[in-house]
Amino acid sequence: MSSAARTARNLVITGVTASALVLAGCGPSATDSGQAAGEITALDYYADQQGSKAWQQVLDTCAAETGIKVDRQTVPTDQLLPKVLKDASSRTLPDLLFTDNPSLQQIAATGALTPLTDYGISTDGYYPGIVKAGTYQDKVYGLAPGVNGLALIYNKKLLQEKGIEPPQTWEQLKAAATALTADGKYGLAFSALATEEGAWQFLPFFWSNGADLAKLDSPQGVEAMRFVNDLVTSGSASKSVLNWNQNDVADQFVAGNAAMMINGSWNLARLDETAGLDYGVVPIPTPRPGTAPVVALGGEVGAIPATGPDRQQAAAKVLGCILSEPNMVAWDKAHAYVPSKMDVAKKFGQENPAMQPFVSEVETARSRTAELGEKYSTVSQALGAALQSVLAGQQSPEDALRAAQEQAGRP
Repeated sequence: MSSAARTARNLVITGVTASALVLAGCGPSATDSGQAAGEITALDYYADQQGSKAWQQVLDTCAAETGIKVDRQTVPTDQLLPKVLKDASSRTLPDLLFTDNPSLQQIAATGALTPLTDYGISTDGYYPGIVKAGTYQDKVYGLAPGVNGLALIYNKKLLQEKGIEPPQTWEQLKAAATALTADGKYGLAFSALATEEGAWQFLPFFWSNGADLAKLDSPQGVEAMRFVNDLVTSGSASKSVLNWNQNDVADQFVAGNAAMMINGSWNLARLDETAGLDYGVVPIPTPRPGTAPVVALGGEVGAIPATGPDRQQAAAKVLGCILSEPNMVAWDKAHAYVPSKMDVAKKFGQENPAMQPFVSEVETARSRTAELGEKYSTVSQALGAALQSVLAGQQSPEDALRAAQEQAGRP
């Protein structure tokens, strides 16, 4: 037996508890032979070539280690949550589900998921923020083999030519972006779409300045919005940030049209493949020296829907295998994620220096649903719309965030 298989076995108990059985009894395919099923279905949104290949390797490894065949289905990112909510209502969910972590609570609220503790899957050693991201009403429904986040990625050559050190504070970021803007090229690129993607990119500035999602129009929130807006109105960042998604931002950086960018660890493989590009990574600059950034935890959590005791038991064995240290590291290395367990992440950062800034940020990172639970999506939509309105010059930061607070139903 491999070490991975031993670890997986330690994570999973062979039975399911009464609560899981009750939930499972509601499903259309519920059976109870006392044995794990020999085959399960799984759903994810790793549709890009690199991510899909890496995830398939993890599933193949765990299928071999557990002896359970995994029938995988992949849908585009924006289609997964609508499909899951629809399938939850008709009780046709897959046996194993990997979903964006902010969606977990919304799915759990339907009653379609089973607590992972029912299968003996332990949360020991995980970052508290990661456990919180998978928790709904004090029960853990999802755990992740890895997480991602945002950092400041910079072109070493362009900064060295200007004698600029990688910025650590907002003041340094503003000065660097200004100095690096010339000849149609911009100092900084980021995404400010009026969607969750834009809100996700803005949250590190919002949270690091002491703002919170329960009060969008607080002085701290307004100040953060004003800082980001100044980067655009000063010309240090292109107005095109209004239309760029994070892939577009990476395109601008790779093409040399931006000296720095706010982007995620999943882009590092692409940067490594770009000939002649020498880049560095530092944590996102903060308002004050010596303070740690507060970024949003990204990535997917694995969850087990109520599909029947035998199938749930089999899904738990596969998930336990995925969460074992060797497979956790294999997935995170292939997809440039940070391992979800603290000790594993520490070692991972030491062995992968470009990932170290992302590893250090996880310690202070925050679950997007920690403050508002399943209501986060409503607030996120309002925050993304406010960011877009301000950067487009349609509203002041004060007015836009006041409107967002009202739109989110939190006057």
